[in-house]
Amino acid sequence: MKQRKIPLRMCIGCQEMKPKKELIRVVKNKENEISMDLVGKKPGRGAYICNSLSCFEKAKKGKKLERAFEAAISEEVYNQLKEQLEGFDGS
Repeated sequence: MKQRKIPLRMCIGCQEMKPKKELIRVVKNKENEISMDLVGKKPGRGAYICNSLSCFEKAKKGKKLERAFEAAISEEVYNQLKEQLEGFDGS
């Protein structure tokens, strides 16, 4: 029996290739709203990040999300994403 190929995505924080299921997708939709997509099915432009605060801080410091979405991201959106990530991480 053939083994299925596991899709890999790169974390924008640590730049490591990891299985798609282990990463959290951040999405920008047509209305330019940015949110976390824990299921991976929301429509829009996506960027992937590990579920660790250190990767989130690296992405924020290097403005990696702004580059991925080609748009300015407000501090308010970063705070919302950080809160959601903290809740998901359980810390």
